[in-house]
Amino acid sequence: MSSAPVDGQGHARKAIDPASIRSVIATDCGSTTTKAILIEKNAKGEYRLASRGEAPTTVEAPVEDVTRGVLNAVREIQELRGRKFLTNSETAYREAPIEQRIITPQTGDEGTDIYISTSSAGGGLQMIVAGVVKKMTTESAARAALGAGAIVMDSLSTNDKRAPHEKIERIRQLRPDMILLAGGTDGGTSKHVIATTEMLRAAQPRPRLGQGFNLPVIYAGNTAVQAQVKEMLEGQVALQFVANVRPSLDEENLGPARDAIHDLFLEHVMQQAPGYSKLMSWTDVPIMPTPGAMGLIIQALAERDKVNVVGVDIGGATTDVFSVFEKTFNRTVSANLGMSYSVSNVLAEAGIANIQRWVPFDLDEAELRDRIGNKMIRPTTIPQTLDELKIEQAISREALRLSFVQHKQFAVKLRGGQQARTIADAFNQNADSNTLVDMMQLDLLVGSGGVLSHAPRRSQSMMMMIDAFAVEGVTEIAVDSIFMMPHLGVLSTIHPAAATEVFEKDCLVRLGTCVAPVGGNAKQSDPVCDVELKMPDGKTAREVLHHGDLKLLPLAEGEFADAVLTPARHVDVGAGPGQRVTRKLRGGQVGLVLDARGRRALEVPTERVARVAAAKRWSEALHLYPDA
Repeated sequence: MSSAPVDGQGHARKAIDPASIRSVIATDCGSTTTKAILIEKNAKGEYRLASRGEAPTTVEAPVEDVTRGVLNAVREIQELRGRKFLTNSETAYREAPIEQRIITPQTGDEGTDIYISTSSAGGGLQMIVAGVVKKMTTESAARAALGAGAIVMDSLSTNDKRAPHEKIERIRQLRPDMILLAGGTDGGTSKHVIATTEMLRAAQPRPRLGQGFNLPVIYAGNTAVQAQVKEMLEGQVALQFVANVRPSLDEENLGPARDAIHDLFLEHVMQQAPGYSKLMSWTDVPIMPTPGAMGLIIQALAERDKVNVVGVDIGGATTDVFSVFEKTFNRTVSANLGMSYSVSNVLAEAGIANIQRWVPFDLDEAELRDRIGNKMIRPTTIPQTLDELKIEQAISREALRLSFVQHKQFAVKLRGGQQARTIADAFNQNADSNTLVDMMQLDLLVGSGGVLSHAPRRSQSMMMMIDAFAVEGVTEIAVDSIFMMPHLGVLSTIHPAAATEVFEKDCLVRLGTCVAPVGGNAKQSDPVCDVELKMPDGKTAREVLHHGDLKLLPLAEGEFADAVLTPARHVDVGAGPGQRVTRKLRGGQVGLVLDARGRRALEVPTERVARVAAAKRWSEALHLYPDA
């Protein structure tokens, strides 16, 4: 690991005084679009979003220089603000295109004090992880890689039922950016770790970028085997040793491995990508992988407000899910669940019936398949009609749902250690569930990505998340206004106060709160919960929720209602079956949603006419498509 931040030429970066920062330009170099934002300190001393620009990412042919896309996005801000942020902006492509760059620091009304960036261009950071036991050291290695913002292409372990030659061939085919090798607790098994290392040596892996360079490999396993690992791999790969990700069965230590992944991402991977060396020399802090930066802001939010948070970023090809429960952070990436390039895979994984249940009009199965196929063929198109929008939002529910299922399976308590159990565990229906994700304890759900951030109506975003995540109890719901959470994540590393201020005032759009009773053997129209509300104007409102109800009550952004929730005998709203809950409910741009449709298994009619009628009734309850 580097002892101090350096630029792309290896020079030490200047020290940053947060108090001196008047303006910040932050960019995110995505796989298709580079997004730039300008944050400025206003006359009141507040940091606020001032402008936004975007341009196509230029990491691939014919340009093959990521900085061109960055300059184009910043140029849009320059034109919108009417002030100069780029050198040689008048002659950029005629006289001195190579010399053009972002002006830092700010002088007078020109330039910006700080320039920072994140990136997932060129496929992002792609890794293979390897360990001994699939559900123990390999799982810990995967958590370390995912937390650093990587896409885990494959996880190898001694008990994954593949023959050694199959694993060797797999490593050769994938050509990752780096490999994280773990296995064994400190002082534990060495035989299996050596066998995994031998397999890696036999594969002779080559990196995806920079063919003349050795593949970076991080060893984060049994420290007693480090000398043997070094002897076997030295000269073949760029080997680095860090502390064991699983020093004991009851302990996980992911920080050192994550830091090493980030450093190697900068020093080896990004140096080989077209234009990144130049871009790294511009930035005031190291470039971060986009998912890693978004994970930072999710963790900062959970820590600041002392809440359990789930965040999701749904894109065209992948869906990232982040969670913080019991102060433990987890991230997963569903690499084949997205809204454009992998939309047909959503259909294959979810099944046509699960997508149809969310479509609020009668649509033949064959036509739905054709529409999904057209989206896959033309992945960059956006809905042109209201029916196309409804179909896209139906698909998004299943992409989000499936990604969250995968996340819950991965975000688990440590396996392998001894656990004390009591007689009460025998009566706990969820005793076999090891997931950390407890929806009844979830405080805040945050959505990001085009289909959520750019939905025509905020109520559509809220409904998509309620349906996909099947929220339980009392849950606040919000969206990222224009996809700037990654920008703010990297800003939080140098100016947490500014990042928090912009996050609250310009990024996080509070949609409202959902109250969703759980449990009971209710029949249609049976009462499940009595809701008493003292509204901000002092008036009292009362709603009796019956099984199957979905209601929207007005409660504006910045307003709170004092609520008394009295569930039926076997129904839970957060304190246990039949237990009353008294708490404040936060409003938002949508309001307060009361959802008694059933949670653990959302009851959707199977008969065609009834199914369409139910979907239409739910859409009308939240005024999703008022012009339909």
